[in-house]
Amino acid sequence: MGLLLRLLYVFSVESINYQFLLHGHSHVAMLGWVYLMIYSLIVHFFIPKTAQQKPVYNRLFWLTEIAVIGMMFRFPVEGYALFSITFSTLHIFCSYYFCRLAWKDARTESLPEKLLLRTALFFMIVSTLGVWCLGPAVGLLGKASAFYQIAIQFFLHFQFNGWFLFAILALFFNQLKGNINEKQFQLFYNLLVTATVLTLALPVSWYLPNPAFHWINSLGVLLQLLSFILFIQIIRPHFQTFFANLKPVEKLVYGFALTSLFLKIIIQLVVLIPELAQISHQIRNFVIGYIHLTMLGIITGFLFAFLLKNSFLNDSKKISNWEIKLFIFSFVLTELLLFGQGIYLFLGLGQFPCYYQNLFLSSIFLPIAIFMLVLGLFKGTIKSHKY
Repeated sequence: MGLLLRLLYVFSVESINYQFLLHGHSHVAMLGWVYLMIYSLIVHFFIPKTAQQKPVYNRLFWLTEIAVIGMMFRFPVEGYALFSITFSTLHIFCSYYFCRLAWKDARTESLPEKLLLRTALFFMIVSTLGVWCLGPAVGLLGKASAFYQIAIQFFLHFQFNGWFLFAILALFFNQLKGNINEKQFQLFYNLLVTATVLTLALPVSWYLPNPAFHWINSLGVLLQLLSFILFIQIIRPHFQTFFANLKPVEKLVYGFALTSLFLKIIIQLVVLIPELAQISHQIRNFVIGYIHLTMLGIITGFLFAFLLKNSFLNDSKKISNWEIKLFIFSFVLTELLLFGQGIYLFLGLGQFPCYYQNLFLSSIFLPIAIFMLVLGLFKGTIKSHKY
């Protein structure tokens, strides 16, 4: 769906509504791929085997999958309308029930994992408040209102920086399996939670211009920087026991994910300059590049790393190595094009020659890599059933 969106900038197809397709792409990427992958990993690593065997987890997973498939087919056809909203609402109620189950059943001896997991679940519920505000916002003030736009940004902010990121960190500390300095971790955690709340001020400032929001966001970004300096200090003693024992492709993917996280923090520091904060929102290339850095670089990077390290991807015959390398290669190419074009526009230099054609061609390798990865998984599953 993402590739088709980029194709529409090269060839116009009148029968396809770009905005509707964009809604479908974003919902499936967030609520299909990321949400269901985190769901599966939380159940696998944090829910005891006895609780995992309850039919409710399997049934809830497939009910959530039905909601995603419904959104995948309905959003490109009708945008926000009866059926797409129905499937979206079903997904929200499924996620609420999952939070209840995970909060009750999750077991871990580690304070970092427990705190991060529960905070992730909390932020997931909080994020949906933005969704519930959309109806009243449209009815009272319309889609062009600041209220409507801020409700969307509220949902996205606490999904990406709250639910997704904290869940990824909970899973990362689970993989680390080392003695963590709890006092140091508690400081890291407190700084990160505070920063997550305060940095909501940046998207709010796009629709409600006020100097106060700039200073609130600046404080949040600085606290976030301090929190990740502490994060590096916390994980540094485990480099030899954890990172040194990884296979080459696992080191590559973990390095890719951590580098993407570092770049995200650098970008947020850059937009502390007020003029750049507004431009970062106005130049669409920067917005798309930043969203993809978070979704494909940080979140997907860590998810691939967890899957590889725990042999969920069958890499015994290097079946997933080149596919993941191709995915990373394509991602880097598209990010360079997006941010490069954004810088060109910022400097008033216009558009790259054949920019949209090159962006489309660079993006082709993303679905190819994923398709080959899935094909390899199916082959591995069929082979294991034969024996």
